This record gives sequence, structure tokens and C-alpha cells, in this order.
Amino acid sequence: MATRKLGRVLTAVLAPALALGATVALASAPASAAVWSSCDQWGTTTLNGYTLYNNIWGSGAGSQCIWANSGTNWGVNANHPNTGGIKSYPNAKKVINKSITSLGSLKSSYNVTVPSSGSYNTSYDIWDTNYDYEIMLWVNKTGAVGALGTSQGTLTLGGSTWTVYKGNNGANDVFSFLRTSNSTSGTVDILPILKWIKDTKGWFGNVTIGDLQFGFEITSSSGGLDFTTNSESVTSS
Repeated sequence: MATRKLGRVLTAVLAPALALGATVALASAPASAAVWSSCDQWGTTTLNGYTLYNNIWGSGAGSQCIWANSGTNWGVNANHPNTGGIKSYPNAKKVINKSITSLGSLKSSYNVTVPSSGSYNTSYDIWDTNYDYEIMLWVNKTGAVGALGTSQGTLTLGGSTWTVYKGNNGANDVFSFLRTSNSTSGTVDILPILKWIKDTKGWFGNVTIGDLQFGFEITSSSGGLDFTTNSESVTSS
């Protein structure tokens, strides 16, 4: 359920770790050497055009460490308790900064390894530059997780069939597309989805797409679970 990511992104530099900082410090970096790793609540770096965030933003979170071999090969070990509410959204961000009508294409491919237990979704999180609109594309989900808002029915577009939800979290409108069958690898043609929202539904106008994030929205992962992005690519023109 998307209720916060603007706050996560914009407060990452400012928010103190508070008590969580002590908890996060208990986590360990990956066993194999990586180009970069961090157990900090707001740990971040930029690698080959992608910005990586550890991004532990939810209340009641446990520990989580992120590692990366590149901006498109990275993962986390997360140990969040079996309680409700999203704890974190570790992700890799690509900046687009083009209006929908000026985009000729916008596609992304992904390959992930995710646990069979816990509660989480693997998702794209797409924002306009004003952070008025959030578009989530869930490619898989496990456990007690659900989208914000009300169902708008199913839609086959962008290479997949989705159940579409429309809601508002008090700060921005949220449009969530939940893949009707779980996938750990594939390609999403994102531009037709944006055009469907704009032209077919009229839920927003010709907004400028800013951040395109891909990662794991984790509610619970008790005992410590591994989430890995084996590869990812984002292409636009």
C-alpha cells in the first residue's frame, strides 16, 4: 500500500535515525564483497546512473543492510518484525525528467530473487516532478499486502495483465497496478500505462515524469530475508 514515498525520498537526508539507528547497526553487510554497502537507515549512493537507497522509513522497522555491485545489481538483507505497516522501500532510482507527450518510449526489464515468506511486494514506483501523482507497478507480491484505494478492474497493457487501484494517501494520488500473476523477471512497457492514465482515464494531464524507482516494499521479513535485483534496465527516448 503506497502511503508515503514522497516523505521517504525528501526526508531521507534530513530525518534522524533516532532509536532505529541502534537497531540498524546490528545488521551485517553481505558476505561477499560488494562495490558499496550500507546498514544506515537512509544509506544512499549513485552507481552508473542509478541512485540506490536503503530507505528504512516505516515505524516499527527492524534492521536492514543494502549492498550493490552496480546500480542494476544490488540487494538487501532485511529483518523486519511480523507487524503491519510498510517498513522500508529499498530501491534503485533512475531520473527521467520528460513529459509524457515528449516520451517516445519508456521501458524497463527486471530479474529478481525474492523470498517465499514474509510480506512484501516487488514494485516500480514512478513519480511526476511535482510529486502530485504516484504510479506503482507491482510485479510480484507475497503475504499480507494490498494496494491503497479501490479497484478499477483489470487491464492488459504494457505486456502484463493488472488489477488497477485508485486512491489518495492524503498527500498525493496513487495509481497502483498489481500484476495478476507473480513474476520474477520480465519487461514492462511503461509508456502505454502512463498514456492510459492520462488519455483514457484523465486522472492527470501531461505531467513530467521525474523519478522511476524499482525495489522491494517490505512489510515483514522476520528472521532476516534476502531480496536481490539480479539485473534491471531502464530505457527511454
